[in-house]
Amino acid sequence: MGGGIGKILVTGASGQIGSELTPRLREVYGKDAVVASDLRSPSFDDGPFELLDVTDAKKLEAIVVEYGVDTIVHLAALLSASGEQRPNVAWNVNVNGLYNVLEVARTRKLKRVFNPSSIAVFGPETPRDKTPQETVMRPKTMYGITKVTGELLGNYYHHKYGVDVRGARFPGIISNVAPPGGGTTDYAVEIFYEAIKSGRYTCFLRPDSTLPMMYMPDCLKGVIQILEADLSTLRHHADFNMGALSFSPKELVAEIRKHLPKFEVEYRPDYRQAIADSWPKSIDDSAAREEWGWNPEYDLAAMVDDMLKVLGERHRRGKL
Repeated sequence: MGGGIGKILVTGASGQIGSELTPRLREVYGKDAVVASDLRSPSFDDGPFELLDVTDAKKLEAIVVEYGVDTIVHLAALLSASGEQRPNVAWNVNVNGLYNVLEVARTRKLKRVFNPSSIAVFGPETPRDKTPQETVMRPKTMYGITKVTGELLGNYYHHKYGVDVRGARFPGIISNVAPPGGGTTDYAVEIFYEAIKSGRYTCFLRPDSTLPMMYMPDCLKGVIQILEADLSTLRHHADFNMGALSFSPKELVAEIRKHLPKFEVEYRPDYRQAIADSWPKSIDDSAAREEWGWNPEYDLAAMVDDMLKVLGERHRRGKL
């Protein structure tokens, strides 16, 4: 096991990140070393799986004990747009679910917890260009509020109880495997499907709405890097800024049109525009680069090229 990680429980394994991270973790650590869990069965089936609602503390602890889990990768959460539709559920899942994870880590003396945060922790008062590691965090969404709470809880459990809690503020994640999951940045996933299937797309953000993004292969690499980092090198813990790409819908469309010149886009901003306007345009992730070696590989051109190749081939096989 790399980095003394041991046996891993992934919560939210059927979600956008979990559906790709779980198989990747099994490639690295062995299929039987990674227990997947979620409210619904995953698309992959090559390893142990348990149905789990993370707000059920007893079931969570029972799974940890049964499998001898010593690392939890906690991905179960409601995302930004979904959280605005159901703020009470977002609080219960995102905060109370994390509390249950941290408590079982404390009482069972687990080795490590990874809990992703998000650029949603920032708000309108935050500097939007090269957003600093330490800065104003006054989010205007329930999702953002829960993620700030999660960072504070994670750091509290580290300093108070010695639980090794690690987390990174993910930007929008672009995947060629998982469908959009209810996030404000999901236009950057939807747009590829529509470009290939219909040649037209209606975007729910303005054309100039620049936001930080990351291609899924970089996200998977980053999670494993931060999991395996030597604790002695970490000055931060539950709240690393993590940047990769920054682009607007207009810039993304221009790159897609290099491959699909007839692609048409209409812009009809909806309630998600206000969410996007409260978030950064770009991220200063120098702490992650210095403390655990973060270094993304994909730029905009490489990401678009790969997305169109993978989804285009799937469309040709009738599986998009």
